[in-house]
Amino acid sequence: MTSRTGRRQMHFAAHFPGVNSTTVWTDPASRSQIDFSSFVHLARTAERGLFDFFFLAEGLRLREHKGRIHDLDVVGRPESLTVLSALAAVTDRLGLAATVNATFNEPYELARRLASLDHLSGGRAAWNVVTSSDAFTGENFRRGGYLDRADRYTRAAEFVATARELWDSWTQDGVPRPFAHEGRHFRISGEFDVARGPQGHPVVIQAGDSAEGREFAASAADVVFTRHGTLEAGRAFYADVKGRLAAYGRAPGDLKIMPGVTVVLGDTAAEAQEKAAGIRKQQISPQTALLTLEQVWGRDLSAYDPDGPLPDIDPDPDGELAQGRVRIGDPFAVAARWRAVAEAKGLSIRQTVIETSGRQSFIGTPQAVAAQLDEFVTTDAADGFILIPHLTPGGLDDFVDRVVPLLQERGAFRTEYAGPTLRDHLGLPLPAPRSPVKG
Repeated sequence: MTSRTGRRQMHFAAHFPGVNSTTVWTDPASRSQIDFSSFVHLARTAERGLFDFFFLAEGLRLREHKGRIHDLDVVGRPESLTVLSALAAVTDRLGLAATVNATFNEPYELARRLASLDHLSGGRAAWNVVTSSDAFTGENFRRGGYLDRADRYTRAAEFVATARELWDSWTQDGVPRPFAHEGRHFRISGEFDVARGPQGHPVVIQAGDSAEGREFAASAADVVFTRHGTLEAGRAFYADVKGRLAAYGRAPGDLKIMPGVTVVLGDTAAEAQEKAAGIRKQQISPQTALLTLEQVWGRDLSAYDPDGPLPDIDPDPDGELAQGRVRIGDPFAVAARWRAVAEAKGLSIRQTVIETSGRQSFIGTPQAVAAQLDEFVTTDAADGFILIPHLTPGGLDDFVDRVVPLLQERGAFRTEYAGPTLRDHLGLPLPAPRSPVKG
């Protein structure tokens, strides 16, 4: 998206902190993860900063560690679409994005809920499509863990296509038409009971880095949420995914690539680095360090001292202490890499986890961070960013107050919203209505 002067402009989204080691629960400034006031504060801060959308993650089962509820996770967070429907009443322009699983939902029911949010918000609804082949999560649902890993993207692609058929079953002038869909995963017919929304279709977001995920994004998504935080990795991912669009008759601007990033600001570069180091220590407590190590080793390591050396035993390739959590890569390769880092730098278990865990993406003065963000966008490493603060709910306050104005001065970010809908913010056209598929 470009400004009137032809200057390429970036996009921003606000991620409400969730279940990950990024979030700091122990900081005195951290408040409730459940009270509606926390959601309101972050959403209004994002809207004040003219962000494109507000983004909520989803968890369908409480994760476990060694047979017990993982007590570092959020417990009791309200369901995302319900929260976003409430936020629609206290915001005016901010897009509202919910993560909803395509494995454990059905097209008619979810398409209805998303279309309802689009109407209630005046065209600001978005759906982050995720999948799961996890039988542990599936135990909460009637069909259980029935879906093979190889099938999860084929179901998701058909799910999105079917939802779009439902949204298209109403004409633009408000006339419903019968629909019928028969495919590998869904066989449904009838009449959709929610009129076509202000955006035509809610914006579709996709998060995933596998080859299947990239292809799914190129074929079906409007926004990609990626983890590529370095300039080089961002450019490679950007070129790969954008290069897949032509095969689906799509232009590069039809898909926005927005990596999830973190920011630490300081009045000087040294102050910012000091703050970043302090935040990493808060994020990786002694308990978190051992739990992270156990995910790699697949063994009970509770007898080890977090301030002592790494275990001298090898990982158990069949060990499964955590349920509902993705294991961190090849355990032997990860353990070897961590041992090399620990030996080279003389690090303890906790220090090693801090050193090897994801660090803050952008650290520096507001001027330096603004310049780095701009470089990512102008050199085709990203179209924008999903900011993940470490504090709830005030973690974006400094960014909006100190970095956004600098980006506006550069002409790199909007000074007002272009229109009322999320598609307006993202520069995406309204989808042309198509006749619903029959059979």
